[in-house]
Amino acid sequence: MNRPIRSRLAAASLFCAALAGCAAPGGLGQSEAAPPVSSQPQPKPLWPLWSTSSATSGGSPVATRMPPPKPLEGAPAVGPGGIEKVDVMAVLRADRAMKQFGNAGRIEGPGRAGVRPARFADLTGNGEPELIVAGDSPTGRSLLSVYTVADGKIVPILFTSGRRMSPQILGNDLLIRTADDDGSAHAVRYHWDGRRMTVLSDERQFGNSVSSGGPTGCPAPKPSGSESPTRKDSGTR
Repeated sequence: MNRPIRSRLAAASLFCAALAGCAAPGGLGQSEAAPPVSSQPQPKPLWPLWSTSSATSGGSPVATRMPPPKPLEGAPAVGPGGIEKVDVMAVLRADRAMKQFGNAGRIEGPGRAGVRPARFADLTGNGEPELIVAGDSPTGRSLLSVYTVADGKIVPILFTSGRRMSPQILGNDLLIRTADDDGSAHAVRYHWDGRRMTVLSDERQFGNSVSSGGPTGCPAPKPSGSESPTRKDSGTR
């Protein structure tokens, strides 16, 4: 190969290197256009009428279709002293879910049937306490209700039941632990949703095996907020 040809090849190589100099390996050159950014895929419901997020569903989410909790008829009015000063037994007598304990004796410890000492805790996050009442039946089953105050009236916002019930406060949440005769343990965490206490987490343990879920997890005592003539012990208000 003569010298002029070699010079022309070297010049061409330098020119190509200059064009590609600013491009990373596998990247774009200076004059190369970037490909359009593709949008991320969005969820698409298979059955829009069953989807709470569908604009054509014709309704709101199921949870919001539940009527708001109603004040207890016949319950004592809440005075300046707040709910901590109300007659707890009168509240139970006004609540059909807890009425069986309205005339029961008070108990200070396990092993007897009756009404446990009332407890108060801020579960709605408004700085005011709610009333928490539990009663133990002769069969060993316990019932629990939570009451808040709205416009001076007592409103039930949770009703649940279970055996060997051991409630706990977890921040502004209520954790209900129960144990069944088959050896299983159940822990349901309830959280204020602006209307009532609803299930935040649900966990059942069988020996060393744990099954957990959210509000639609394994069957659990359901939250309540308004009275219902067809309500059962572990149903919703």
